[in-house]
Amino acid sequence: MHMILRITLIVSGFITLFLGILGIVLPLLPTTPFLLLSAACFVRSSDRLYHWLITNKWFGKYIRDFREKRGIPLKAKIIGVSVLWVSMFSSAFFFVDLWVIRVLMILIGAFFTYVMLSFKTLR
Repeated sequence: MHMILRITLIVSGFITLFLGILGIVLPLLPTTPFLLLSAACFVRSSDRLYHWLITNKWFGKYIRDFREKRGIPLKAKIIGVSVLWVSMFSSAFFFVDLWVIRVLMILIGAFFTYVMLSFKTLR
């Protein structure tokens, strides 16, 4: 593989990994797509980094489960939806004065709740 493409994929893999980790604590930043994109970048650029990612104790099982079973564990769904709505409601009603923005935030929260709940639940 051309060295520039390989380096670009590795850097992209780390950027998307960082965004995926941020998505764990930031409710509107999706975790799963970024972790899957990171895995896709690493599998095309570095066997060592890909192996490290999918065997990682914090999110390796999460990536493997989603990739193999196309689902999200029930615990992750409950935590994700809960954090999303606590963040949305606290932001909308304590920090935002415009009702239009509040409504928009609630609609965005509803959309992401639908996305999370639409995936198969793994037990």
